[in-house]
Order: sequence, then C-alpha cells, then structure tokens
Amino acid sequence: MYLDPDVSHAVKILIVGHFGVGKTTCIGSISEIEPLQTEEEITEASEGFDDLSRTPDKVTTTVAMDFGRLTLSESLVLYLFGTPGQERFKEMWESLSRGALGALVLVDPERLQESFSILDLVERFGLTYAIGVNRFDGTTDYPLDEVREALNLAAETPVVACDVRDQQSSAQALITLVQHLMTTLG
Repeated sequence: MYLDPDVSHAVKILIVGHFGVGKTTCIGSISEIEPLQTEEEITEASEGFDDLSRTPDKVTTTVAMDFGRLTLSESLVLYLFGTPGQERFKEMWESLSRGALGALVLVDPERLQESFSILDLVERFGLTYAIGVNRFDGTTDYPLDEVREALNLAAETPVVACDVRDQQSSAQALITLVQHLMTTLG
C-alpha cells in the first residue's frame, strides 16, 4: 500500500514500554501496512535477563524494532517505531529516538515499577509522551488517576486506558498522543 501523494506531513512516533507490555501487538493492531516485526523466539540465552513470570505464554520477543504506518488525515501520516523492552537493547533507543516527535509509553498497571526506566529514557531523549495503560485479561482495572500518581507524572501528561489488541483502542491512544503533541509543540 503506497503513501498517498497528498500527504504533506510525516511524523515519527515511538511505541515504548517494558518487556511484554504490548508494543508489537499495538503496532500490529493499528498499522495500515503489514508491520515489520523483528520477533525472535525466546531461548535459554535470555534466562536471567528476561522475567517471564508475568508473561508465561510469551514465546517471542522484539530484538530490533517494529515498524508500522497509520494515516490520520489526507495530509498527516504517522510512522510507528516499536522499541525492544529489555534493558540489554536500550542502546538501540538512541538511534530510534532521533527524529521522533513523541512517544506512546505503554504500561501494565500491575508492573508499574518496570516503567520507571522506560520513562527515564523517554525524558532523557527529550520526547513528549502520553501514557497508554494497557488492559490485560484477568487483571484489575486501576483508576487512571492512581496510575498517574504511582508514576509521578506531571498533570499535563495524558493518561489513557487502552487495549492494544483492539484497533480502535490503539487508535484512540495514538490520537491522544497526537493531540498532546499539537498542544505542547504548537
């Protein structure tokens, strides 16, 4: 699927978050093109590095990046780059963050402590961001104001509930980020 020639604005957006939070699923649910995914099988080499206790059914992981595209209007397209969530792949973040206008930070409310290192990186690279609180089957839905407080977020940082398996929900999270970018960056 080729890009419409009327598109005059292209924006690079990062989809970030800790290991197993749903970055690949988010891009896969919303991309209008077949997403590029660098998923590899989780092997014994990840023992001691990747904590699978909260994601026992996870059998693959992103080792480089995910890539997708979403056209928001006749003139605006988003290029979506998903980052790996493991600490050992953080060096890739610097390259992926170059030229990015903002980031959608996905969090699992039952593993918020894993989000702090991600937020540190997003802030270190100077990215404007919104928080997408991903819903998982069989887990508690926490009030968004409690998530905001637990993450110690600024009042102007948008926090939105989402289910990254659902196209409409993923789209709403990205729209929230784009609206925040438009307000913040004017």
